[in-house]
Amino acid sequence: MKTIQRFAYPIFFAVMAILPHVLDSRWQAVAITFLIFAVVALSQDIILGKCGMFNMGQALFFGLGAYTTAILNNQYGWSIIATIPLAILIPAVCGVLLAGPIVHLRGDYLLVTTIGFNIVFVQVVQNNLGGITGGPNGIFGLDSLSFYGIDLTSQVSVYYFAFAVLLLTLGIMRNLAGSKAGRAMHYLREDQLAAESIGINTRIYKIFAFALGAGIAGLAGTVFAVQYSAVSPEAFDFIQSVLFFSIVIVGGSSVPGVLIGVFVMFVLPEIFLIFGFAMIAAMILRPRGIIPATFGKIPKFLIKENNHGA
Repeated sequence: MKTIQRFAYPIFFAVMAILPHVLDSRWQAVAITFLIFAVVALSQDIILGKCGMFNMGQALFFGLGAYTTAILNNQYGWSIIATIPLAILIPAVCGVLLAGPIVHLRGDYLLVTTIGFNIVFVQVVQNNLGGITGGPNGIFGLDSLSFYGIDLTSQVSVYYFAFAVLLLTLGIMRNLAGSKAGRAMHYLREDQLAAESIGINTRIYKIFAFALGAGIAGLAGTVFAVQYSAVSPEAFDFIQSVLFFSIVIVGGSSVPGVLIGVFVMFVLPEIFLIFGFAMIAAMILRPRGIIPATFGKIPKFLIKENNHGA
C-alpha cells in the first residue's frame, strides 16, 4: 500500500494540476466542488475517522466559514482574502464552544446532538439573524477573488485556489498523522478507556479534533462562497452533513480513501446519476472502506505466527 501511495500521490497532483485546462466550464465547476468537498470530508475525518466521534454536523462549520466570508465581504466591504483568517477562526472557536459540553457523549447520543446543532444553524441563517444573513435567499453578489490588486475572476483561478486549499489540508493531515496529537487521537478512537489509563486527556483531544476539523471546514466554506459568489442556507443543511459522514465511512478513514470516497459519492453520481448505488456497492464490496486506515495495526507476520502456534 505504501508503494502504491508513493506513486499515486505525484500522479494525483500532476493530474489535478492540469485538469482544468482539459475540461469545459461545466466540468471545471464539478472539479472545484470535488476539491471543496474533499477538504470538508478530510476535516470530518479528523473528528469521525481519527477520533471516532460520531459527528453529523460538519456542514455547520462549513457554513460558518462561508457565511463569515459572505457577510464580511458583502456587508462590510472586506476583500475575500482578508476574510480567510476569521472564516477559519470563528468555526474553530464555535467547534470548541459546542464540543465542550458534549464530548462526554458517545455513539448515537453525540450523533443526534450534532444533528441538532446543524439544524439550529440552518434555522438561524434562514431567519436572517441581525439582518445580515439574507434569510432564506442567502447572500448574493460577492466580490471576485483578488490577490495584490489582481482580480482572479476566471473559473480556472477559483480551481487553483481550491487546489491550494486542498494541498494545505493534505499537509496538515500528514503532519497530524505523525504527531503526538495524532497518535493520541488514534488510541482514543480504538479504546477510550485504555487511552485514559495511559494518561491521555481524552477531553482535550476531542475538543482539539473538533476545533481543527471546524477550522479546516470553515476555510473550505470560503472557497465555496468564492465559487458561487453567493451563499444560501440549503447548501449547509443536514443532508450535506450526511454526505460528508458517508464519504469518511465509505473511504475507510484514510486520506486516499477519503479522496476516492469523494469521487465515488460525488463525481460518479454526476456522471451516472447513481449516488445511492455507489454507496451500496462500496459498502458491500469494501465493508471496511475503500482504503481503510492502517495506523497502529498489528503486523501480519505476528498474526500468522500466532495462528500457527495455536
